[in-house]
Amino acid sequence: MPTRLLFRDDFYLSTCEATVTAVRDDGAIELDQTCFYATSGGQPGDTGFLERADGSRITLDVTVTGETKDVVLHRPLEGEPRPEVGEKLVLHIDWPRRYKLMRMHTACHLLSVVCPYPITGASVSEDDSRVDFDMSETIDKDDVTAKLMELVNANHPVFLQWITDEELAANPGIVKSKNVRPPMGLGRVSLVCIGENSAIDSQPCGGTHVSETQEVGAIHIAKIEKKGKENRRFRIRFGAPGDAS
Repeated sequence: MPTRLLFRDDFYLSTCEATVTAVRDDGAIELDQTCFYATSGGQPGDTGFLERADGSRITLDVTVTGETKDVVLHRPLEGEPRPEVGEKLVLHIDWPRRYKLMRMHTACHLLSVVCPYPITGASVSEDDSRVDFDMSETIDKDDVTAKLMELVNANHPVFLQWITDEELAANPGIVKSKNVRPPMGLGRVSLVCIGENSAIDSQPCGGTHVSETQEVGAIHIAKIEKKGKENRRFRIRFGAPGDAS
């Protein structure tokens, strides 16, 4: 049964109410709606807990997609209790973790502005993320960090625009990634836009993001690795260069 994906319209929604629609044999819980992001597009799924009517908790291990993108499976930790179909729950995201992922994912988009090369891979995590580019040029990580922080400090707005699957199919050039398909199949595709009138960037993405670049905070390129003749891996970390964090 399709899940109403509340996070698609509100990245800052950290809690909501939902009704259990199914509990699978492996314990995965399906709900009529969710604010939990499911693992996709290089961003890990949300963790947190489901609160029952008596105040007890079902702690989640991970959130993933099911057979289709609009089926979300909330997987509890081993040994956690199982709810009943029809039971009403209150969902609570691990917000500090999600917010770090939002900041980091937006930082990855800013990096694609500073380095305008085709993206061959990406992985977002709480403290250390990577973006791989199809490029052979030598580039200085300190210069990239300086340009990233210019974009962060300029405090550009970050917002969504929606286009149809058909509009995206008719404009494949707006996709920066070479091997990751945009989140199609739900009828509409979100464009993550940065800057007034998308002046800085606009690209299809189903992940979660902050609402202005200043929220990203201090970031730096910790390392640039050569991965093949025409592939460079950029590692992004929070903090200024040299910070222990």
